[in-house]
Amino acid sequence: MENLLSVKDLSKQQILDLLALAKAMKANPAEYSQALAGKSIVTIYEKPSLRTRVTFDIGIHKLGGHAVYLDAQNGAIGERETVKDFAANISRWADAIVARVVSHKTLEGLVEHGSVPVVNSLCDLYHPCQALADFLTISEHYEDVSKVKLAYVGEGNNVTHSLMLTGAILGAEVTAVCPRGSSPDAQIVKQAMALAEISGGKINVTDNLDDIVDYDVIYGDTWVSMGDGTPLQQVKEKYMPYQINKALLMRTGIKHVLHCQPAHRELEITSEVMDGEQSLIFDQAENRMHAQNAVLLTLLK
Repeated sequence: MENLLSVKDLSKQQILDLLALAKAMKANPAEYSQALAGKSIVTIYEKPSLRTRVTFDIGIHKLGGHAVYLDAQNGAIGERETVKDFAANISRWADAIVARVVSHKTLEGLVEHGSVPVVNSLCDLYHPCQALADFLTISEHYEDVSKVKLAYVGEGNNVTHSLMLTGAILGAEVTAVCPRGSSPDAQIVKQAMALAEISGGKINVTDNLDDIVDYDVIYGDTWVSMGDGTPLQQVKEKYMPYQINKALLMRTGIKHVLHCQPAHRELEITSEVMDGEQSLIFDQAENRMHAQNAVLLTLLK
């Protein structure tokens, strides 16, 4: 493991090892308080962030390392100076690059032209750190994640892609329930299905909520992805039938609820569910830090 651009580049054992390490770091933080001592990690943000920025910044500090925050005030990477020069310069100073970017191609450029590990903290195609945190959260409640049935409900996007790929590698069943015209990328779905054939998992795409009856976990996200200027009210009619609410949980028998946040309460999810006893949403947010710390330690150990 030299970089983390997508979970599709990881083996099942590598993912399980990351989850195990994250659990160990979460349970015994003092043992890892100097794990990244002397290491400096540049964190780049072309998009706004709460959970990603805070969890990386505090997480790196908890491991004894130093996080350097760079925003996009000087324009996207590659505009003020080339991605090649950007990567070459940072590689002379920093021990790793964490990048939250508009385009996956930017990450590929950082890897090609840099000489330090690169971590994808979000791009247009994938959100691997989120998916690792999600399956870390699931694994805290289900001993064997390969037996878990996970339903993602809403717009097919980068989060959906990473959930499907991670679940496929681990042998779980992941179903994306999306309104017609909002399904995940067809090529990535094909990749996930191919991985599932190897692991014994199952990948499905549907627009019918009846297909997730007796599932274990349901997962929500905003109806409009970051950077899309479409007003939420404009898509409300299309997505409201897919709202995660108490009635849907009772209809499907689903036990646990996830949401990557930010959440628009009373739209894609109700406050009753988000704050209810079935919600693992804030555990999931905390686990971003532990999963990411495991990634950084694995890359930099």
